[in-house]
Amino acid sequence: GRHFVRLCLQSRLLLSLWLPCCLAQTTPSNAATRTPPRAPTPSATPSPSPQTERLKVRLSGYPRKHNEGRVELFYKGEWGTICDDDFSIANANVLCRQLGFVSATGWTPQRKIWLDNVLCSGGEKSIEFCKSRGWGNSDCTHDEDAGVVCKDERIPGFVDSNVDENRIEEVRLRSVVAMSRKKLPVTEGVVEVKYKDGWAQICDLGWTIKNTHVVCGMLGFPHERKVNKNFYKLYLDRQKNHFHIHSVACTGTEIHLAACPLEYSKRNATFTCEGGMAAVVSCMPGPLFMQNNGLKKKPKISSTVRLKGGARLGEGRVEVLKDNEWGTVCDDRWNLQSASVVCRELGFGSAKEALTGARMGQGMGPIYMNEVKCLGQEKSIWNCPFKNITSEDCQHSEDAAVRCNLPYMGFENSIRLTGGRTRYEGRVELLSSDSNGTQSWGLVCGESWSTKEAMVACRQLGLGYANQGLQETWYWDSSNVTDMIMSGVKCTGNEMSLSQCQHHKTVSCQKAAAKFAAGVICSDTASDLVLHAPLVQQTVYIEDRPLHMLYCAAEEDCLSKSAAKANWPYGHRRLLRFSSQIHNIGRADFKPKAGRHSWIWHACHGHYHSMNIFTHYDLMNANGTKVAEGHKASFCLEDSDCQEGVSKRYECANFGDQGITVGCWDLYRHDIDCQWIDITDVRPGNYILQIVINPNNEVAESDFTNNAMKCNCKYDGHRIWLHNCHIGDAFSEEAERRFEKYPGQLNNQIP
Repeated sequence: GRHFVRLCLQSRLLLSLWLPCCLAQTTPSNAATRTPPRAPTPSATPSPSPQTERLKVRLSGYPRKHNEGRVELFYKGEWGTICDDDFSIANANVLCRQLGFVSATGWTPQRKIWLDNVLCSGGEKSIEFCKSRGWGNSDCTHDEDAGVVCKDERIPGFVDSNVDENRIEEVRLRSVVAMSRKKLPVTEGVVEVKYKDGWAQICDLGWTIKNTHVVCGMLGFPHERKVNKNFYKLYLDRQKNHFHIHSVACTGTEIHLAACPLEYSKRNATFTCEGGMAAVVSCMPGPLFMQNNGLKKKPKISSTVRLKGGARLGEGRVEVLKDNEWGTVCDDRWNLQSASVVCRELGFGSAKEALTGARMGQGMGPIYMNEVKCLGQEKSIWNCPFKNITSEDCQHSEDAAVRCNLPYMGFENSIRLTGGRTRYEGRVELLSSDSNGTQSWGLVCGESWSTKEAMVACRQLGLGYANQGLQETWYWDSSNVTDMIMSGVKCTGNEMSLSQCQHHKTVSCQKAAAKFAAGVICSDTASDLVLHAPLVQQTVYIEDRPLHMLYCAAEEDCLSKSAAKANWPYGHRRLLRFSSQIHNIGRADFKPKAGRHSWIWHACHGHYHSMNIFTHYDLMNANGTKVAEGHKASFCLEDSDCQEGVSKRYECANFGDQGITVGCWDLYRHDIDCQWIDITDVRPGNYILQIVINPNNEVAESDFTNNAMKCNCKYDGHRIWLHNCHIGDAFSEEAERRFEKYPGQLNNQIP
């Protein structure tokens, strides 16, 4: 159970005042205040207006989610609580919006009690604008502390009022070396903060390596290094500097400079930073962002932590490796400090967001960690205190995820979409330079353009996942750009920009007309299909099925080629049978690419098939040669069952909509037609059973690396055994090597 622990801070005095209420349009009649049970003391006379500083609010208590907890307010240098007398959902809505969430889903009765009998209409911008008995005036005990549960959805563009009143949101490094100005990322330079319409410097008196660590993390760099101050002093002495900040005192664990104690220069006063100069830092980029900088030894990134399911580099569901198998992290107490440890150990900067509630899709398999409590300086999440999981603690719907700060690379400046109905779709155009340095836009040849190339294009554009990659874009012909400048593009799907993919050195495009240029449709969300590996292992068996029962299967192309030469209807085929349970663990429904008008009716099975090839079922020897294949020629997709709280949306019957809903699965039982591999011609031996979902990447997914499942397979001519069934990326590299060296597998002999 997740309960708020009521912590009490004993205090001799409970201060208070009435707060003026509500919005400007509130009429005097409904702005009238209730008479409090006790009159405030003279020292707590209400102020006619809220405090001038922005009121700081936080959620506290243990254990809790980031979006729920006891409400605490910061007033006169001290944190205190709100009494739950007259507390309502309207009050909770105001507090949740003040904390950056879109609304409240509930409130709960749960330090110093600052406010009592709070009454909000629901439209106030801050809790301080609501009626109450006033600051510190309360007849409550801490058993009556108010708590809220906010909807786990952030207000777009929200800036946390707890961060800093001066609102330092943008920080940059200004390179002073001419050569470095053209190179990205900028790793060294003068620290500058956005101030009014320009940029201001920070005085480096008292500047420490901890400050540098925070700045580098914000800018996407995991580490810092020493800088030659003497070189910069010569340069900066000749420059006119405007110092906005003259003291910074970070502890090193902050995720933003604005969270550090700062002293600002007084308005309209000139601060010269006497005895110091503008702060300069040098950052060490992670391996993915390193140029040829002469380093003999590149820093390594963690091999026991990874991110999965994210659209962009540096974001995804957090997965950790234990006992050679990958598992997830539960989101209880998940915060920016713990997320930053993960980001830095993977070669990125500090965390931009610590995401909860499986915001990057649900994992499969074990959940290894709960209530991770990093301080922020740890080298790995494994060095942080955490609890081991019991089945009651967490489900995969609570998988933690991160978005990390990345170095600015400017990739988005060299790509654009034109002609689409929304900014998420259109013909792909790239910016190129000729030998004279003249820049112009050009097209990408649509030949061989597929979902993987579209994934990279959408990532470069900052538009999330690829929904479709299109080889013809005649319907988006709104641009006067006609020249093909890139062809033969072949991406793995992990690249940061199309220029990092393989492509022809010289453009070679058979269909060079603009209508055959590549296009994309991007999306904020995507599906992610994963096969439930243990079920395959549990349900496998061999059946000798008479030919007279296989006419329908033959029509569906579910038997090996030698079946055509059999003496129909006499004899039988030996079938390796198993059940398949395919889960959609992504954030969008999996829907067939083809429209209903092109679905094919299959009289044998009595329903429409929406995908020509949905899975490949193969039996292979160790070098990857297929000894038998039983690919499902086509499929009907539907929700067989769903996790708790999710409703079925798709079914095959009656020409129904086809697909797999997020949180649901499509079950193909072992006794269904074609749910097999025909092994009639296979000799006894040791093999690999491989199942691949969506093998041609026909439908976009957030992650294609988990589409394959493999098992060690032992066949003695009469019986069959499966061992080590696992999703393609579920094991460590070491465990995968052991899998491939399974005894007898190399020569197909039974040991």
